[in-house]
Amino acid sequence: MDDFHAFPHIFQPLKVGPLTLKNRIQFAPMVSAHADAETGRVTQDLIDYIGGQARTGAALITIGSTPVDFARGRDYMGCLSVTNDFDVPGLMLLAEEAHRYGAKLSCELQYAGRIADPLFLNGMKALVPWVAPDMDPNVFAEITKEEIDGVIQLFVDAAKRLKRAGFDMIMLHGGHGNLTSAFFSPLTNQRTDEYGGSLEKRMTFGLRMAKALREAVGGRMAIEFRISQQEFLPGSPTWDDLVTYINALSEYVDIVNVSNGLIWHPYYVRYMMPSYMEPRNVNVEAAAYIKPRVNIPVAVVGNIPDIETAEQILAAGKADVVAMARNLLADSQLVSKAHRGCAGDIRPCLHCLECVTFPNVGHPVRCAVNPTVGRETRYRTIPRAEVKKRVMIVGGGPAGMMAAQICTQRGHEVTLYEQADHLGGRLLEASVLYTKDYHRKYLDWDIRQTIGCGAKVVLNTEVTPELVRSEKPDTLILAVGAEHCTPPIKGLETSGAMNISEADLHTKPLGHKVVFCGSGLSATECAIGLRHAGHECVLVDRLPREELLVGLMDSLTETFRTTLDEMEITLYDRASIQEIGSDYVLIRQGEQETRLDCDSVVLALGLRPDQEKLDALRGLVPDTYIVGDANQVGNIRTANMDAFNIAVEL
Repeated sequence: MDDFHAFPHIFQPLKVGPLTLKNRIQFAPMVSAHADAETGRVTQDLIDYIGGQARTGAALITIGSTPVDFARGRDYMGCLSVTNDFDVPGLMLLAEEAHRYGAKLSCELQYAGRIADPLFLNGMKALVPWVAPDMDPNVFAEITKEEIDGVIQLFVDAAKRLKRAGFDMIMLHGGHGNLTSAFFSPLTNQRTDEYGGSLEKRMTFGLRMAKALREAVGGRMAIEFRISQQEFLPGSPTWDDLVTYINALSEYVDIVNVSNGLIWHPYYVRYMMPSYMEPRNVNVEAAAYIKPRVNIPVAVVGNIPDIETAEQILAAGKADVVAMARNLLADSQLVSKAHRGCAGDIRPCLHCLECVTFPNVGHPVRCAVNPTVGRETRYRTIPRAEVKKRVMIVGGGPAGMMAAQICTQRGHEVTLYEQADHLGGRLLEASVLYTKDYHRKYLDWDIRQTIGCGAKVVLNTEVTPELVRSEKPDTLILAVGAEHCTPPIKGLETSGAMNISEADLHTKPLGHKVVFCGSGLSATECAIGLRHAGHECVLVDRLPREELLVGLMDSLTETFRTTLDEMEITLYDRASIQEIGSDYVLIRQGEQETRLDCDSVVLALGLRPDQEKLDALRGLVPDTYIVGDANQVGNIRTANMDAFNIAVEL
């Protein structure tokens, strides 16, 4: 058990305008897609989701990316509406739910501008400060002065509704390339009127907006301004420009939130939603630069690994508030556990972007490691089972461990069998790879939870039909995982080629030059790690480059593709494998054959459920369930969700 006094800076209250925050942790603005998709009205799922955020112990909850123009300024489906007086009763319920747990509630107001989703433009053009030469004039229109006045009024009206509803704060989104941000940046604003040109003129829109919002909400609500400290492209604002801007804004706003990146740029969006592939604490040094140069508190967001790091940031004086989202989704009691001295029990976040991927396509938010996220209405608590059962689980990977934890929580008698001498399954392979420190932390946590949950764990044991019959379980859960696909390729059987698991775990020696047959996520991550270790790596895949890794969040896909180029990892796409030898791979692209000489060959051609194990064990117990990769090959989220959905109903 940790000493809560290890977090003295986190649990120091902070005055922000008229508010006093009970601690220094903010639930960062993040979309959830829980509002009604058509109208944006508050739903019960959204109320319970906000309650789940508040129960984490965070001092401030911020509802993300809320458009002030529902007909023209939306950027995703399922966003909250604050554009109609009929929205107010539902908004009141959100404020009431947050306040039940001592949290303050804020709402991030934005006008999408360039990042508006064409689906929601209703035949109109997206309004931007300036139509650049590379922008389609049929899609974008330069906002007029009259329209500027109208947009500011939309913000004012939205703020007044939030004030009526009992919200404590509003966040004005002035970052990531939306309309407010675009006015400030010389990259996206080359107007020749009073709203463009010099720094002072480019500040005009944001200052007018902030002043109007302050007049609208008075001194009873706090105002937070979110900025992109860097846009990275030539012509972007300088750091000192931002300091000047913030000091001018401080007449009207109470706190500034430091972020980075551009949502409309396929490369620099990665700094808005940094994954496990990106640097940790990606915006902290920016906040540290700004903080001594402004006279209002500074909040920072962006790939903060854990609560311990948050404490270090605050202790070093680099920020006044640390904003998190994904960490707080991964563990719905994160701050509360730290306060109780139980930080070691916090479920780690993978920073895998699964939670962002779902709302991005209009699906309510989900989490790879916490299956209750987005389903708080149904699974706020895990009830005890009405009938205690003897549950036998076969397989100690993520699915098996999740099933064991939930079944014991339900009150069942659980025995988990694992053939290997350790728990973890394929998560162990993933956790050893370069940049996978988040996965290593989660694996360690998952194993500790499984061992400590009350289940009996039996290692080094292959489960046979005879063992199942002797145990006589009421319920059998098969989490036996998947096996590597090995299609018939000339020379493969005698080549000595290893599978991707053997390469990840280095159970077989790897030579200097490695050819990967397959270039999916597993192969790509392994190749990047080996390249860092000094190996020369080549990827071969039958798909075209543009179709590789498309199942990931766009920013993560772009990160991987860019990293491959930066690290000079060769990719042969649209290629079929003709033959594999001990020191070569023969491929065909169209009519051309190429011999790739190498020292090692790694097969990464996918996984399939282990049907041999399943066939041997299915049918022995009437109440049998197949979960995880044994059911359908997926990822950590699908394995955890699959096992949870079964175990929670047993």
